[in-house]
Amino acid sequence: MQEKTGTSPTPARDSAAPEPVAPETRRILLARVAAAVAGGVLLYLSFPPLGWWLCAPLGLGLVVASLYRARPRRAAWVAYVAAVAFLLPALAWVRTIGDDAWLMLVGIESLFYAALAVPVSLVFRLRLWPVYFAALWVAMEWLRSLVPIGGFPWARVAFSQGESVFTPYAALGGAPLVSFAVALCGALLAYALLRPAAGIRQAIPLALALAVPLLGLAVPRPADEGRTVNVGIVQGNVPGRGMDVLGDEPAVVLKNHADETKRLAQAVRDGKLPKPDVVVLPENSTDIDPYRDASAFQTIDESVKDVGVPTLVGAVVAIGDEHRATRSLVWDPVTGPGAYYDKQRLVPFGEYTPFKDLVLALYDRAARVGRQSVPGDRPGDLKLGPVTIGAVNCYEVAYDDTVRGTVRAGGTPVVVQTNNASYALSNLPAQQLAMSKLRAVEHNRAFVTAATTGISAFVTPDGKVSWQTRELVADMTVVTVPVRTEQTIATKVGAAPEWALMVLGAAAAFAAVWRRRRDDRMGNG
Repeated sequence: MQEKTGTSPTPARDSAAPEPVAPETRRILLARVAAAVAGGVLLYLSFPPLGWWLCAPLGLGLVVASLYRARPRRAAWVAYVAAVAFLLPALAWVRTIGDDAWLMLVGIESLFYAALAVPVSLVFRLRLWPVYFAALWVAMEWLRSLVPIGGFPWARVAFSQGESVFTPYAALGGAPLVSFAVALCGALLAYALLRPAAGIRQAIPLALALAVPLLGLAVPRPADEGRTVNVGIVQGNVPGRGMDVLGDEPAVVLKNHADETKRLAQAVRDGKLPKPDVVVLPENSTDIDPYRDASAFQTIDESVKDVGVPTLVGAVVAIGDEHRATRSLVWDPVTGPGAYYDKQRLVPFGEYTPFKDLVLALYDRAARVGRQSVPGDRPGDLKLGPVTIGAVNCYEVAYDDTVRGTVRAGGTPVVVQTNNASYALSNLPAQQLAMSKLRAVEHNRAFVTAATTGISAFVTPDGKVSWQTRELVADMTVVTVPVRTEQTIATKVGAAPEWALMVLGAAAAFAAVWRRRRDDRMGNG
């Protein structure tokens, strides 16, 4: 018989009920979430159109603070919160397609940041964790640029640094090295905050955080070679808005760009503009196939003859009976259409429909794609008058290998033909221009952007915007563009720095896992 005690029996705890959260733990959790949200918002503020680039390392520092010493599962969902706070406003331009598409894209892309947080939570155990965090961040951005369905490299941290103290790193290791430098700076700031120490031990991480951007100033830059070319840029504007940018008459788009080309020709004859050596028109400056439509052919040919120099036309052309291509087409005033480049990186759900049968059955809007585009299979080096330009189409400027391949093939200057009409007055055109600024420094090339509705621009090889248009206006000009042929270190070494950083991050993660298992075994023993 069991002896009675003077205490009341403890009631059995319901195993299904959640464990109560201690006040201190709740405060720490709220602090993590607050830091994650604040970090995500600061990251957004670093991107155009605001472009407060200093907010990027500060935001990443707060994201690191929100993850520091959190268990992997908690770190994952806290990082997801930070990503949503960042990507919701950064990708707000997707709302043109629909709020559901915007929320779905943000939800999917945020998963990459959540996955990043798992190895990051482990490498905090290692002494040099700020370096490993930055390397793992590069790996995450690489994976985002690869999958799913061709990847989505938009909103990489490097693209917030189009004109900052971190920009020179682009000439050394491309966009991945810029992202690494910004992430390292932010992690070092977090290190100083999270592990306070007296005297010199406190000053070291802060000094290193300051040294990271300053060391970028030592990156060698190629010299001016003295050669130039006069480039005419035409922005014709379009009649529609949103998903109906062509309005009811696609022919109006072609007419607008032909008329603006003729207006440029008249300004040259009147002595208001210097004579161009070449002229560039935007992507989709004609959605009517000039190979098949005699009227479209005549309209383009007349405007090119009027300006009198080889012109790069952005055309959508038929490929067989069921497909099409987005084409950069060289049009000579004497011989007509000639060499061309077909866009390699196509926009999913914009130029083609992944999983076509399933998607078309589920979403009526997917039918707007119409005839499916097919990608090109070679870089965009095109002989245009006295130069070999590097043709890049719109979405492609975000992809490292596509731009690098075009420059390596001999393209100089680089011409970005773009059609952002669906996203006019959103944050997309400014974000895309920032990419061109970074690419110019990365490859020592001038970048000329011709857009249907804006922003058309001329970016010098040192990443400075020399001329740009307003949005939703017809405009044109002639700019004197430097022709550079010397390659930067980044152009020569290609993806090697990115792979080295990813291997470093992976090795650190494996070392952290091994160390954790070793400690667990020793504790159990």
